[in-house]
Amino acid sequence: MHRPVLYHQIIHALRPSPAGHYVDCTLGAAGHAWGILEASSPDGLLLGLDLDPQALEIARTRLEPFGDRAILRQASYTSLQEQLRALGWAAVNGIVLDLGVSSMQLDTPHRGFSFQSDAPLDMRFDPHARLRASDLVNDLSEQELAQLLFRYGEEERARQIARAIVRARPVHTTTELAAILQNLGPSKPGFKGRQKKASGRLIHPATRTFQALRIAVNRELDALESVLPQSVDALAPGGRLAVIAFHSLEDRIVKQFFRRESRDCLCPPRQPVCTCGHKATLIEVTRRPVMPDPDEIAQNPRSRSARLRVAERVSDQTQFPAGT
Repeated sequence: MHRPVLYHQIIHALRPSPAGHYVDCTLGAAGHAWGILEASSPDGLLLGLDLDPQALEIARTRLEPFGDRAILRQASYTSLQEQLRALGWAAVNGIVLDLGVSSMQLDTPHRGFSFQSDAPLDMRFDPHARLRASDLVNDLSEQELAQLLFRYGEEERARQIARAIVRARPVHTTTELAAILQNLGPSKPGFKGRQKKASGRLIHPATRTFQALRIAVNRELDALESVLPQSVDALAPGGRLAVIAFHSLEDRIVKQFFRRESRDCLCPPRQPVCTCGHKATLIEVTRRPVMPDPDEIAQNPRSRSARLRVAERVSDQTQFPAGT
């Protein structure tokens, strides 16, 4: 069976056990869910959430051997607390978030996530959602489009790209958009280093633009900021939250959230008396992100950008020194 990114690390981090309750907020093809259910046999339960009906059908088939132990819902993970209330689950023992687009979605040409195949500019996780990537490409002003590309794609040439797209409108397909970006030529000398990942691989000129559009279409960063506090509230003491991010924007949000929630007192360091009243709710299990090893990257090159961070829910009675 296909193994998702950082499969063994996720199972090790969540420590599934019999009678435990777990949530896979990004179910996809159910790779992580399978491992959690297998490790929590014979009676551990798992709630799987995904907006993509195609993914849910695949997951339902794969998880059929686990019967009623696998509970699948077509829903955004932003509705986590609502979904748990509907099941009557007061708390859970583990939550996993595998962010971004899945290999299955990238490899389905008509979904429009990849510039490797000719397809409509769609990029919706939920095919019933209203907003498509083509709406952003063709309807935003040049300034709005440039801001979107810079914010969500960290694209230094955002203005130049936005100007080229506006001049070429209407743009309806992935290959049309990719051709516009390729025709711009290489980045300016000062940006040469940004064309490469840490491994030295060249980044396709369309990569950051497609990333930015996908994030905007699905409001991914807003969704992440919404689900993180919900996840902490849902965890039982000792329960763990594991998050896999694939780009710096996601990873920064997770890192900052974990750091903030692992501290008692958020007041400025020189303030003599705490006035914020904040109490730590998490312990960072991984101070540094866990990354795929060379063997996994060789088997699955798409895993090269993955960064896993794990945090554990503390009890309300745990005491932390101020500022730790």
